[in-house]
Amino acid sequence: MGLGCMEQLEGLPAGVKLFRGKVRDIVDLGHRLLITTTDRISAFDRVLTTVPHKGEILNRISCSWFSKVADLVPTHILEELSPRTVVVRKTQVLPLEVVVRGYLTGSAYRTYQEGKPVSGIHLPKGMKKNEPFPRPLITPSTKEGVGIHDEPISEAEILEKKILSPSLWEEVKEKALALFKRGTEIARERGLILVDTKYEFGLSEEGTLYLVDELHTPDSSRFWYANSYEDSLAKGVDPRQLDKEYFRAWLLSRGFQGNGPAPPIPDEVRLEVSQRYIEAFEAIEGTAFHPLAGNSEAETQIVLSYLEKIR
Repeated sequence: MGLGCMEQLEGLPAGVKLFRGKVRDIVDLGHRLLITTTDRISAFDRVLTTVPHKGEILNRISCSWFSKVADLVPTHILEELSPRTVVVRKTQVLPLEVVVRGYLTGSAYRTYQEGKPVSGIHLPKGMKKNEPFPRPLITPSTKEGVGIHDEPISEAEILEKKILSPSLWEEVKEKALALFKRGTEIARERGLILVDTKYEFGLSEEGTLYLVDELHTPDSSRFWYANSYEDSLAKGVDPRQLDKEYFRAWLLSRGFQGNGPAPPIPDEVRLEVSQRYIEAFEAIEGTAFHPLAGNSEAETQIVLSYLEKIR
């Protein structure tokens, strides 16, 4: 792909269990997982190209946030091997994405416009788009397989279908709201509004609840610039947000919606997407971005060294 992108781990020893997701390469070590966040980018359930520094940016943001919330809930992070690669505790991941929303926007607003409850929650009449909720809402969705859209699910359905026990669901809700509160406070210090986000949790063999996956990244969260909010709300327009939709919009402008061959993606588009991830890193972290990670070969060497060490 050029441009020094991290496409995938290569040359791992025979017998190593490697799972390649859309974005992450995962090595199964039994009770632990080794996760490398690559520069691959997907849209419409298709991996289409790589974006320079994307994997490093997502992983560094997540690790930074995990350290900021460790007093609220145990996290799955055990060791940071590189700016892209972490060793995590293996858990039984709960079959729900726990979405917390602070504002009426996105899919929640579209559902509200149709006069339907949002994940079983009946909202007050007369709310405007992008208006804050009196308190954050938890609007979970199912976790489906690749190529299948996740579906909103209500609290009543979670309990009726025994997806989680009542006590575990209460614990999940409590932790999710505490995480969102902490995220909101830290984002405010950075001049940002944490609008909505997705959390994932897993259970250890002992039954302890862990925070897993990623945390408050531009891929899992919506952020607005706080200084644009009041004026935008008064004018009835969307506040300025950390833009993660540029790539999808570019594909749509060329008539691609996931079916058939994807259009050739020029380097200038990949670099523009990269610049937007860098902007997101600097806004969320409050510091300049300086690349620290190597290429695929360098990352593979880090993984091989770790595997040799634990043999």
